[in-house]
Amino acid sequence: MLNFKLIASFLIITLFISCKQDKKNAISNNKIHAYQLKDIQLSSGTLQRIDSFPSKYIRSRTVDIWLPDNYSEAKKYAVLYMHDGQMLFDSTTTWNKQEWKVDEIASRLMQEGITRNFIVVALSNTGIHRQSEYFPEKPFQKLVNKDSIFKSAQLFNQGNFFNGPIQSDNYLKFIVNEVKPFIDSQFSVYTNRENTFIMGSSMGGLISMYAICEYPDVFGGAACLSTNFSGIVPEENDDISHVFFDYLQENIPSPKTHKFYFDYGTTSTIEEYYPRYAPEVNAVFAKKGYDTKNFKNLKFEGAEHTENSWNKRLDIPLVYLLKK
Repeated sequence: MLNFKLIASFLIITLFISCKQDKKNAISNNKIHAYQLKDIQLSSGTLQRIDSFPSKYIRSRTVDIWLPDNYSEAKKYAVLYMHDGQMLFDSTTTWNKQEWKVDEIASRLMQEGITRNFIVVALSNTGIHRQSEYFPEKPFQKLVNKDSIFKSAQLFNQGNFFNGPIQSDNYLKFIVNEVKPFIDSQFSVYTNRENTFIMGSSMGGLISMYAICEYPDVFGGAACLSTNFSGIVPEENDDISHVFFDYLQENIPSPKTHKFYFDYGTTSTIEEYYPRYAPEVNAVFAKKGYDTKNFKNLKFEGAEHTENSWNKRLDIPLVYLLKK
């Protein structure tokens, strides 16, 4: 009889704690409000917006979730996380009146049955803190002259390059520990590595590369367009890129379970420096056992460092990562 009472008491206490934890999670979710954005020009799909996604790691920011036409809870979708979220969908709202045309291209690929069904989570940058959040933190710590590099970077663009300590590790924690659990619980998506991808350009390419290396159990593929291997501002005597290649040699995940896509253009004051990095990128991945099935590094002759250049080839990495 006594044992029965003890067991009953234990079950009641366990149930009470469980209910409290569920309630706590519900309250946490209730603090994040997503609504359908009406005042936006989309060619297809809908955009759910969270105006200020809270974080204990970094500054809050806008997070948009693009859902394709006929999105249904009866289906499951892969998830693509993209940086610089404010530049992806509507050129009338961007600073340079250009966009990635994600909704147009993603919709076409799904409608034609080329890619699996997927949604896009668009993570807005925070302006002057973009570089601090996108510059890979562990490679930065390997720079023996990081203080002088940091100071020279601050001088660029009237001090608006880093604007504070490197925050990329915290930025990735924000994505993996805060945004992804919300997406997984609120949308009809696959949660496994094989259906979770990340993409960005320039510094966004660097942080995408860094993300899959830091969280190989979370991300199955990364698309890194016009990756800024110079780290800051490209120069003839570059003394930064070696830390990225050293980091890759130590941290590239298995080619059996991951895919990497890189590309680069040849025109503009930034893009013209990128072809020189291609041989070393190729060599690092080949040494780790990657081949054309799980690694691409493509050259686009004449392509510039702009959204209008990236949207012209966006279908290529999308198909590479998300092909049926």
